[in-house]
Amino acid sequence: MSRALLIVDVQNDFTEGGALGVDGGAAVAAGITRHLREHGEGYALVAASRDWHHGDDDNGGHFAVGAPPDFVTTWPVHCVGGTPGAEYHPDLDVSTVQVHVRKGQGAAAYSAFEGRTDDDRSLAEVLQERGITDLDVVGIATDHCVRASALDALDAGVRVRVLADLVAGVAPQPSAAALDELRAAGAVVSRRSGGGSL
Repeated sequence: MSRALLIVDVQNDFTEGGALGVDGGAAVAAGITRHLREHGEGYALVAASRDWHHGDDDNGGHFAVGAPPDFVTTWPVHCVGGTPGAEYHPDLDVSTVQVHVRKGQGAAAYSAFEGRTDDDRSLAEVLQERGITDLDVVGIATDHCVRASALDALDAGVRVRVLADLVAGVAPQPSAAALDELRAAGAVVSRRSGGGSL
């Protein structure tokens, strides 16, 4: 078994005070940092994704233009590449992140598996190259990008565990539904980040 950690979209715009801030986002950032300090040696790979949208277009209809966002398929401007909102939250220590994935460059992209690494590979390619069989998924938001990333990991043939105390969702009901959907798809939903072995 070779296990990796995927940190999904722990960015300023997705935490409190950001363009699409999620309650509990800053706590998730700090919690992931603690988790890495306690358990980081148990991971063969640590990867992190970020929304990295264009600032001069609507990113394929992802940004609401000319009408209010519906918060389903259209959203306020967020995570524009190169702006503070797109940066990792300051409480997230990224010093052990080996692979950075940028997604949504000109298009809607919820899953980290839709993005590209700095050397233009997909996350699926990286996991396969590293022989990763198991993936822990943490980050923001449970009911959107965490959900999509975990489902795509399962589709890629990787065993998935979502660390439920290291995710934050937009709203309680859809977040609970997303975790139920992931369980039904074969993921394990666990609250083990606070202690114990991986």
